[in-house]
Amino acid sequence: MNMIQTPSREFKPADYKSSVKPVWCPGCGDHSVLVSFQRAMAQLALPPEDVAVVSGIGCSSRLPAYTNCYGFHGVHGRSLALATGLKVARPELTVIVASGDGDGFSIGGNHFLHACRRNIDLTYIVMDNRIYGMTKGQPSPTTEPDWDTAISPGGTGLSPFHPLVIALSSGANFIARGFTGDVGGCASLIVEAVRTPGFSFVQLLSPCVTFRPDQQKGWKSIVHDAVVPETDDPGLAARRLMTDDGFNVGILYRGHRAPYQPKPIANFDPSRLEEEFAI
Repeated sequence: MNMIQTPSREFKPADYKSSVKPVWCPGCGDHSVLVSFQRAMAQLALPPEDVAVVSGIGCSSRLPAYTNCYGFHGVHGRSLALATGLKVARPELTVIVASGDGDGFSIGGNHFLHACRRNIDLTYIVMDNRIYGMTKGQPSPTTEPDWDTAISPGGTGLSPFHPLVIALSSGANFIARGFTGDVGGCASLIVEAVRTPGFSFVQLLSPCVTFRPDQQKGWKSIVHDAVVPETDDPGLAARRLMTDDGFNVGILYRGHRAPYQPKPIANFDPSRLEEEFAI
């Protein structure tokens, strides 16, 4: 569990900002996610050196470079595997994972299922724009089946992936959705996700202004606060999520399952491993 203690000093969002300038397209929702992250860390008063940001590949996965925290830019779809190993080895760190709908739900889908199941104390932020932005606009697992493009004329015809439903059924302990047009709201969701023990999943609807410019105005007009309060009942949450229109924002589920953390091996000497593999 991330033990959020009374801060010994105050922090400002700028304390979590690196000197690297973001290269996201102007107007990309990921800019808002970065600001939300900085505000959330300042609100939690976490020293930057106690936070690690792990990512995979994609526009969203550039996030670690833009923070003043420890960061690891991993390979495509493997961010949760990396973060799991880090959190198990260094449980005192607050570990945040940044991903996108392609990175997280396609090649990383298997890791997503098992990260939810293990319920290790991680916060997983997925910037979902329903497209592969970095690789020029292919449909992603969350793209609408009838979205017509030159790459997929007439649409893919495939049923979209429902990440919140998958997260709940796989065992995630905290599930929420936000919209990057509301920076304060996204920051609040990240704060609550970090404060909740176990695996926390936050889907942030993040418009792609380059390949899906329709999202910028379209999503802003249809996102709405969830009409029901958060619940700790998985059955009730499942019924809500299965009938969800994809644009309810807020905390949708918060469970009470204890996070998994393996016990350290007492008096373990790493040199013993070298002896076992010696030729």
